[in-house]
Amino acid sequence: MGNRLSKIYTRTGDDGTTGLGDGSRVAKDSLRVSAYGTVDELNSTIGMVLAAEGVDDAVRETLTQVQHELFDLGGELCIPGMAMIEDADIDGLEHVLDQFNEPLPPLKDFILPGGGMAASCCHLARTVCRRAEREVIALGRVETIRPQAQRYLNRLSDLLFVLCRVLARSSGHGEVLWQHERRRKPASH
Repeated sequence: MGNRLSKIYTRTGDDGTTGLGDGSRVAKDSLRVSAYGTVDELNSTIGMVLAAEGVDDAVRETLTQVQHELFDLGGELCIPGMAMIEDADIDGLEHVLDQFNEPLPPLKDFILPGGGMAASCCHLARTVCRRAEREVIALGRVETIRPQAQRYLNRLSDLLFVLCRVLARSSGHGEVLWQHERRRKPASH
């Protein structure tokens, strides 16, 4: 690959537009740009998980693969009509999700974001993933979007939730459970 980004600033976006991968220009706040921008943000938050201490090799390998797939998804969203995320990518997420989830105890309570730095970063990634999914759904209401994009993000948020549990448990911090019974009943007078 040659020098694709030899000049970082072009000034072409100074008017509030940006170029899509097909050469067309759209407003920087368009639904399409918001969707692939949030996918990029998601990829960055996954990078935060990977930068945290205590992430084991299996989680690291999984999340690195996810980062590559998110780059593909961003490309698909940036180039109208492009197809990069396939059913096999979604199947892969389901397979690894099942592997990580199988040894975990069943959930009986909601989990609060926390459980150490890696788990907390993963919770952030999970919430950004849900936002990316919502933005892809909104984009799909006005433009044609392949269903694989939405399905991938939906499955990825599930995987990230399971990885939050794995990371919290492996860190020694443990999962932070929501204590719904902490609310006191009002005193009767």
